[in-house]
Amino acid sequence: MFNLKQQYTIRQSSYWYVVISLGLASFFNFATMYFFQPILPVLVERFEVRISYASLTMSLHTIGLIVGLILLGFFSDRRGRRIFILLSILFTALFSFLLPLLPYFSLIIMIRILQGFTLAGVLSAAMAYMSEELEPRSFGFAATLYISCNSLGGMTGRFVSGYLIESFSFAFAFYALAIFGLFTFVIVALLLPKSNHFNQSRKDFRTDIKGFLYHLKNPQLLLMFGLGAVLQISFTGMWTFLPFHLMDEPFHLSLQQISYFYFAYSLGTIGAPLAGWLSRHYDMSHLRIVGVIILTVGMLVTLNTSLVGIIIGLSLICLGFFVSHSLASATVSNWAETFKGSASSLYLVAYYLGVAIGTTCLTPIWENFNWKGIITVTALLPIFYVIIIKFFQRLKELA
Repeated sequence: MFNLKQQYTIRQSSYWYVVISLGLASFFNFATMYFFQPILPVLVERFEVRISYASLTMSLHTIGLIVGLILLGFFSDRRGRRIFILLSILFTALFSFLLPLLPYFSLIIMIRILQGFTLAGVLSAAMAYMSEELEPRSFGFAATLYISCNSLGGMTGRFVSGYLIESFSFAFAFYALAIFGLFTFVIVALLLPKSNHFNQSRKDFRTDIKGFLYHLKNPQLLLMFGLGAVLQISFTGMWTFLPFHLMDEPFHLSLQQISYFYFAYSLGTIGAPLAGWLSRHYDMSHLRIVGVIILTVGMLVTLNTSLVGIIIGLSLICLGFFVSHSLASATVSNWAETFKGSASSLYLVAYYLGVAIGTTCLTPIWENFNWKGIITVTALLPIFYVIIIKFFQRLKELA
């Protein structure tokens, strides 16, 4: 049935209700996702487990998220967006209440997997909701604000978890996160308008699967999916082992002091918009390489024994990462001629797979080579991958 209601414009209050509610949902999502990353040393000590086992709270959580992105993305195309956004926030908050009550570390891992799955409800539906309900000329600004909330949430979650656990207690930190989640649920339930322009998909699941398989046959897109994974392996790997590095010699920092280093992540809020602005004037492939170079230089700067040098390095890392990641994501959308939604989903799957790999699979490097080993891998991996991309692109031009 044809809907006569107009899409929301930037001058309407409903437009800002959408931006505020989905921005808050995104903020809570990413705060929850990265809440465990700075407190891995606490988990190792509290539950007497190895670093590789503690890191499963991040890597397996991300696997749950990947499964959720695929399945809930399919269902939101058929059942609507708003219901999945609300259920995602509610169950994520309830799981946060449950986490500090669990006596065994294996149970914490299980709940984190489920929490990763529920987080995907917002990630799989929010951008689709905005593209449907917001007027096209106003959508870009809303999308930029939404992505900025992603990085702000990730930064805040990393900062708050370490700060609250050391200042108060392990349980207090998770209860605070859960209460904020319930507050977010109430705000989104009250502010987010019901969908007026949702068109229920009548396609069967085989058509969606066909869309995924179609992109897997495209070598250029595969290289870009790989870049998303490589960027996250380096970025997440560095952040995962940073607390262990700063708690060790010669720094001996407390978890609360380390929490302040996560404010470098705030450069992510300007990295994506900056990349978008620059891409209007310069070639995106060149800008991606510049972003990777900045990321690599930042990694190498963190080898400095000066805390000021490490802070500068972290700032460069965040700027370079978000510039290159946002441009890689945009390139996927530009290069996908059909099934654009499937292409973006596959990029996200690869991107979050990089989180899982960067969290757990780099543990042997840390255990054998410490910080220098981690930085060697995380600095060189993106550069080598970009060289591979340029090599294959050159071969295609010569063919």
